Amino acid sequence: MTPITEVEGRRLTLSNLGKVLHPVTGTTKGELLHYYATVGAAILPHLRDRPVSFLRYPDGPDGQLFFTKNPPPGTPSWVRTTPVPRSEDPRARQVVIEDLPSLMWAANLVVEFHTPQWRAASPAVADRLVFDLDPGPPATVVECCRVALHLRERLAADGLDAFAKTSGAKGLHLLVPVVPTPSEHVSAYARRLAVEAEAALPKLVVHRMARALRPGKVFVDHSQNAAAKTTATPYTLRARARPAASAPVTWEEVEECARPGSDPEGMVFLMDDIAPRLERYGELLAPLFAAERAGEVP
Repeated sequence: MTPITEVEGRRLTLSNLGKVLHPVTGTTKGELLHYYATVGAAILPHLRDRPVSFLRYPDGPDGQLFFTKNPPPGTPSWVRTTPVPRSEDPRARQVVIEDLPSLMWAANLVVEFHTPQWRAASPAVADRLVFDLDPGPPATVVECCRVALHLRERLAADGLDAFAKTSGAKGLHLLVPVVPTPSEHVSAYARRLAVEAEAALPKLVVHRMARALRPGKVFVDHSQNAAAKTTATPYTLRARARPAASAPVTWEEVEECARPGSDPEGMVFLMDDIAPRLERYGELLAPLFAAERAGEVP
């Protein structure tokens, strides 16, 4: 029998709770849902008023993965949707996760959450800048941390604060609160800093996506600032063999990771790590929501 539960007055049908989704750890769908219920207060502010895209992995990371922006079939009427600007479909809409019932409904689909750098009320006007630091083997997150420290200093020179989180995969994300700025302008600035980073650290950084350029270097992906692009939302679980989360980290942890000989596993945080980290550190990304921390993009 499929369980039905009530979340803040909304009735939800939850399915296949015993299904193993992350084979290495034996993590079940029920445990995944428990994770999102536990960290709801942390992830929801990063989802609210942002059209969400889903990477679905209903049979786990070894099964079929598919990316969807349209509201899935059977989306409840009480789940908010918002119009989004798309040249190929002027009537397109996407889901917005506003509350815990909506979060649990989406989590039951088994998804990664991905969001743009702008809010639904102001399409293509960014309030965040993002760098996705992606290591090309044999480089690891250790090299990403070294690049992150360089970019943090460079951003600070322009009066911008950077905050770090793991990607939940191999790399690191930097998030920067900015005063609302057209995405096109933010994208151009981010690209300029990526080019500068490659010039300053030519043995460590590449700003172009070409695979041939990336072995042993960190790709500073600036492209996710484009209005049409999205980035893994803070605290989302990723479709990996283990239930790794995109976890906020302190700059002290980044500095520790950047030291020679550091173990890349030290920057891998699984879903069971997140609640204790929230208890220990609080919400490390809270400054993203403080208007006084937002900087002007040069």
